[in-house]
Amino acid sequence: MTIIDIFNGDADGICALTQIRNANPAESRLVTGVKRDISLVEKAGIEAGDQVTVLDISLDKNRSAVVDALAVGAEVFYADHHDPGEIPNHPHLTALIDTAPDVCTSILVNQHLESRFVEWAIVGAFGDNLKIPARSLAEPLHLEADRLELLDRLGVCINYNGYGASLDDLHFKPADLFRLVSRYASPFDFVEHSADAFGELESGYLEDMSKARKLRPSAESADTAVLLFPNEAWARRSSGVFSNELANESPARAHAVITERDDGTYLVSVRAPLERKTGASELCRRFPTGGGREAAAGINNLPADQLDSFIAEFASFYQIS
Repeated sequence: MTIIDIFNGDADGICALTQIRNANPAESRLVTGVKRDISLVEKAGIEAGDQVTVLDISLDKNRSAVVDALAVGAEVFYADHHDPGEIPNHPHLTALIDTAPDVCTSILVNQHLESRFVEWAIVGAFGDNLKIPARSLAEPLHLEADRLELLDRLGVCINYNGYGASLDDLHFKPADLFRLVSRYASPFDFVEHSADAFGELESGYLEDMSKARKLRPSAESADTAVLLFPNEAWARRSSGVFSNELANESPARAHAVITERDDGTYLVSVRAPLERKTGASELCRRFPTGGGREAAAGINNLPADQLDSFIAEFASFYQIS
């Protein structure tokens, strides 16, 4: 029997698993990758009797591999907030799934664990750009403003680290970053005792975002804005977090950040307007390799000959004025 932890390499996946492994310490095999690498269950080599935890990746994209794992006799705990499609009905599957726009996997795990490690749930929610839910979770803790702001910064930086076309783009491989943060029951202890790691995360984030903020929209209206990013590592790292920043700055507007890839396709990050957090997944799923959730979604490999079509459909989809 092997314990296997499968998780998204962003803040939500890392913080959700950090809560679980602080509550239930175990030596596990880690299966993860860059944020957009979500077809992970099939890579896990699951066998009979294995205990499998799957966090923050779409069940819809992993259903056949989950069904196979259950068929060979594994037990699967699955927590996520993306559209699952049809959830398999099996006695060895525990599915904790909620697609509400103000929920993330860290929040679901926090509820499951009855807030035992709520500070990590707050970090995960901040990283997933769920600032209002994050602050709601923090209210009973009565944190001073600078302490709450530190959790926000940490969530953003962990989340930023997960973006990239490959592991070579990242400052920390997600499995290594999980091993660093999960040593601590509190994120404040991580920041205090792993100051070098936090400093590397934050300095990298600030440098990349400085470059991103110098770019101007290639197309914009009162309702939407599109930004084209170059095929450079800093652009691949910053695209998703910069999309969140744009959404926070202009909550009535939808945003698409489109980054050129080595193979000539495009990586797309879409953020629905914060004032009406719907439709991002529906829009992205109209294109190959697209998916996500209502408020935030993306396309992993948009063909070049569909770029103009996507930009036009994006503008039409969110036009209200």
